Amino acid sequence: MSTSRCWYFNKMPKKDIEADTLVMREEARPTIEDGQILLRSIYLSMDATNRLWLSDMDLYMDPIRPGEAMKGFQLAEVVESRNPDFPVGSLAAGLAPWAEYSVSDGTGFSIMPRIEGLELAEAFGVLAIAGPTALVGLMEVGRPKKGDVVVVTAAAGAVGMLVGQIAKIHGCTTIGIAGGAEKCGWLKNEFGYDYAIDYKNENVIERLREYAPQGVDLQFENVGGEMLDAGLTVMKDFGTVVVCGLISTYNNTASDKIPGPYMFRNVIMRRLRIEGFVILDYLDKYPQYQEKLAGWMLQGKLKARMHVVPGVENCVDALKMLYTSANTGKVLVKMGEEPA
Repeated sequence: MSTSRCWYFNKMPKKDIEADTLVMREEARPTIEDGQILLRSIYLSMDATNRLWLSDMDLYMDPIRPGEAMKGFQLAEVVESRNPDFPVGSLAAGLAPWAEYSVSDGTGFSIMPRIEGLELAEAFGVLAIAGPTALVGLMEVGRPKKGDVVVVTAAAGAVGMLVGQIAKIHGCTTIGIAGGAEKCGWLKNEFGYDYAIDYKNENVIERLREYAPQGVDLQFENVGGEMLDAGLTVMKDFGTVVVCGLISTYNNTASDKIPGPYMFRNVIMRRLRIEGFVILDYLDKYPQYQEKLAGWMLQGKLKARMHVVPGVENCVDALKMLYTSANTGKVLVKMGEEPA
């Protein structure tokens, strides 16, 4: 292929991603210089935080500016190399443009070994971002003890489905919150949650009080808003809230007034600890996280659903799924064929 299709940030959205927020262009396939590698994209990870990168909010990293290529975490094949750390034919994972081909000097990329017994999409979908995020957030930030009650919001999402299983591995009681009977069924039947709450059709606070009559030890927060308030309402004294994401607010702008949380007083009344984290701060420990996660996967202790969308042309539609709960698992875009 002598050309490459690439998505660019075109126009700041007012709220939701709009038809002209991102535009796809076909351009000449890039060439490399000394120290660089040419990457052919295979899978592109869609992550809720991608929407924040297209905003004017204060972030943990530089936002993407209009006119720049959209970026995401990607699994790619090295097809040309002038960098000895990345031989031709190897698989590399890292932050790259939403493009069929891209050039890198290797910074922020790591070799991803093939793991016998795991499909490539599943291995990338879990080990690249979602798995380390779940493991770090729960075990290093949250630090639950055996027997603790752990609540996970967006529990059927890419991170949430893993958090519950890791909590069960460590002897916790798990309560997952998701939207709809189908997703709640996955939580209990596929991912081993002890209890599931359908926020669309059930009173979340009532159900939390029923399933955790003594209170909640740890809430793994992915949503914010009403879900965060529900958790704050039923926390035990000295409980912990781990803030991984606030997806209910990601389509807001910097000038929007976001209410709440209304039960923030319980931070004092219950002497709670609330701590946020960003997985990029833990990249130096990635190899040990990935080894542990892959071990659980091979043992059948950690399962995941993948929602694979074919074709670079469908990147924007795939991203939008995350904000409407239309996805049925970890969203990946299949950008190109897997190598033989």
